[in-house]
Amino acid sequence: MQAEGLAQAGDLQGAWSLLDEVVVRIEAGEERSHYAETLRLKGWLLTLLGEQAAAEAALRKSLDVARAQLARSWELRTATTLARLWASQGRKEQALSLLEPVFAWLTGGHATKDLVTAVPLLQELGRPKRTHGTKRSV
Repeated sequence: MQAEGLAQAGDLQGAWSLLDEVVVRIEAGEERSHYAETLRLKGWLLTLLGEQAAAEAALRKSLDVARAQLARSWELRTATTLARLWASQGRKEQALSLLEPVFAWLTGGHATKDLVTAVPLLQELGRPKRTHGTKRSV
């Protein structure tokens, strides 16, 4: 959260240093419960820095970690960030095919920030308005 706040305040270098330190500590064996989110933030920050290829790599790694941990909330957050990157590159179909199944899987917490953030992006990508998925609850 601190790195995200630094980036939003314009201190991209401070945010980068903090995230880099956290990733090193996690990969050295520290607590991994926020690893996917840390990688997502790193990808988001790389996007802000104009490093799209590195951003995509970090976001893909974040997705892999979230999926391995069965962390659906982190997966949705990362899928939204990566879909936004792809949409900005004109890769809307790929973005939609990534985000829609993750969004549809989640049914609980309709008012959560992550689900609320995903809805307009899905609509921008061409998904018709419809009710939320009904597979499982978080």
